Amino acid sequence: MLLKKMKNCIFYRALGAVCALAQVSFALAQTSSDTLLIQGRDIPEVNVVARLEQPTDTHKKLSGEELNRENTGQNLPFLLQSTPSLVATSDDGLGIGYTYFRVRGTDHTRINMTVNEVPLNDAESQTVFWVNMTDMASSLSSLNVQRGVGTSTNGSSSFGASINMTTLPTQKMLNDSALAHVQLQFNGGMYNTFRERVSAQVQLPKNFRIEARFSKVNSDGYLYRAASDLFSYHGSVGYYGKNTNVTLSAFGGTEKTYMAWDGVSMENLLTDRRYNPAGEYIDKDGNIAYYPNQNDNYKQQHFQLHLAQRLAPKWTLNATLHYTHGGGYYEQIKSDKKYASFGLENYKPNDSTVIKRSNFIRYKHLDNHYYGGVFSVNYRSEPADLTIGGAGSHYMGEHWGLVTDALYQTVSVQEYYRSNGTKAEGNIYAKANWRIINQAKRRLTLYGDMQYRYIYYRLDGINDEDLQPLTVTRHYHFFNPKAGITYEDHGHQVYFNFALANREPSRKNFTEAGEHDIPRPERLYDYELGYTYSGKRWHAGVNLYFMDYKNQLVLTGKYSDTGAYLTRNVDKSFRAGVELSGTWHPTSWFQWEANLTLSRNRILDYTDWVSVYDANWEEIRQDEVNFGNVTIAFSPSVVFNNTFTFDYAGFRADIQTLAVSKQYLDNSMSEEAVLKPYTVTNLTLHYTLPLPAKWPEIELMAQANNLFNSAYESNGGNWFCQFEDGSRYYSPWYYAQAGINVHGGFCIRW
Repeated sequence: MLLKKMKNCIFYRALGAVCALAQVSFALAQTSSDTLLIQGRDIPEVNVVARLEQPTDTHKKLSGEELNRENTGQNLPFLLQSTPSLVATSDDGLGIGYTYFRVRGTDHTRINMTVNEVPLNDAESQTVFWVNMTDMASSLSSLNVQRGVGTSTNGSSSFGASINMTTLPTQKMLNDSALAHVQLQFNGGMYNTFRERVSAQVQLPKNFRIEARFSKVNSDGYLYRAASDLFSYHGSVGYYGKNTNVTLSAFGGTEKTYMAWDGVSMENLLTDRRYNPAGEYIDKDGNIAYYPNQNDNYKQQHFQLHLAQRLAPKWTLNATLHYTHGGGYYEQIKSDKKYASFGLENYKPNDSTVIKRSNFIRYKHLDNHYYGGVFSVNYRSEPADLTIGGAGSHYMGEHWGLVTDALYQTVSVQEYYRSNGTKAEGNIYAKANWRIINQAKRRLTLYGDMQYRYIYYRLDGINDEDLQPLTVTRHYHFFNPKAGITYEDHGHQVYFNFALANREPSRKNFTEAGEHDIPRPERLYDYELGYTYSGKRWHAGVNLYFMDYKNQLVLTGKYSDTGAYLTRNVDKSFRAGVELSGTWHPTSWFQWEANLTLSRNRILDYTDWVSVYDANWEEIRQDEVNFGNVTIAFSPSVVFNNTFTFDYAGFRADIQTLAVSKQYLDNSMSEEAVLKPYTVTNLTLHYTLPLPAKWPEIELMAQANNLFNSAYESNGGNWFCQFEDGSRYYSPWYYAQAGINVHGGFCIRW
């Protein structure tokens, strides 16, 4: 097995060796006589992360300060809700526990996320679980949301957006001697929600700097028993010199979360919106009971070593080594399940009695290791910018399950499945901006980007879904070209870009695929055309996009019993829309920002396999049903954001409103399975006390989420079947979000 792994990793190990050799060569070539001036102008500072982007209006860039203004402990997707085309949701109803988001209707598993250019998406599930890194926003120095495919990055291709996060200090932060060195923050609110954070930033002699943060977030959740007990940390030590930056950083966290991923029927919502069926079972006396340990338990640690090196006045090198370890399990009661579903023999208390069902406690474990390196060589000059980069990584994930009989106690804890996944990946890319015209307020820029990406993926063992042998071996070779043109003239900007992206299926696509749905890789042709104008006090933009898919893995509305989205390939589909955005600040103390997305999201000639039942609810067959041209599930046609900001004499108020149109819960377009339109308004207040300059800075904060107490659901799913007479039965479920919830707190900075 070890020899097989070594053979399969030749590509990325060779790439890593080339990167290391290049790093040594460039370091030896560095001399102390390098100057920071080119033709009389300053060269940008040495940055560990130097992403080359095409100048368009499809970005939303946020500093760490901007990102954390509304941070009371909610996970990152809820802090990004003012982003065009983005919709966030949570299982617990508050955004503290398991939290997800979609951009342009594309779910989070197809959104590329990186931290300091290192892929954050899990290599197998392609998901980021924010509960593993609660309060991650507090450690970010900047964040950039790029809608569409965007430019080449590391990890899986972005099919709806990419989110690029940076924890490393900016040059402004390094130069700011007045920067707060110690911060203590506390806030509390409804549903026993509390967040405590302490952080420190220490500038040491000889260009050394240390940063540390510890956060604790607890909440009972809006739903009953949807409690979260979360802890996270971030620390770094770095040397930041004239030509060299070296930073060692570590971040991660521990979470214990009571499950809230089952969803509820509309009847339950009308009776009690906080109802949570997770852990519910019938005890020996026939009473409804709830299993107290229906919890998810997980730990995740990230380690990164960064080097940024000035090679020459116009050349810099960025290189990073990284390692991530994750491990944990969830414990869950499965009531009234067959012994055979866990590969167990039926219980026979005597010769004449056979018991086929019982209540079981199962434990599903995961342990994974992910490591690799990324690099980029960057050239910056007046007429052109060039980046050549790449990455190599290796992932090993082990999955196993234990089960015990909780009702008759006939089975001790024993293993019922085990599988492992191996994923090796390498990519190399080159991208450039060429300014054909480059004047003071007039510029014509051509953009080009080419990436080659290779993936080897193997699954072995027993499938946890059906206990059948699991053997998957795939090799993927992807070529992802991109090109664009931008013209700027005295505040006006016009741009067009095209990108082709390919991406591989995830582990769940293989393990939970039916016999008719063997997953295939996806392909996307993304076209973006836009215009913006920036005046002295206002900015306005319009972006038209057309995303043409081949074999898109669309959400079906069905979920696994762990709350994971289920998908299937569709041959032809598209997402097309217009994104309008604008900002107006007529005075120094008031700003109005708004964006609107109008879209059409369609599958052409959609077919799906539907179970057919007789009158006694016995499944007799599966029929392939054609639904024609349909709207893609979970893809609202309208998303509107509006924010009013008042900032005067230490007082700041942000009033943010989000409106989302109707969404179908599956691809049948049935009106019996929809998420109704909803509108939510949040109010955040800040006040900085007017204290003497030598005193610590004290800021008070209050927040009211869902200010007008809207009763809404932001996520759900649907199961439906068909009877012999052609009629259909729909069973939708929903995830209720909290009504008005108020939080308050303070932050002290020394």
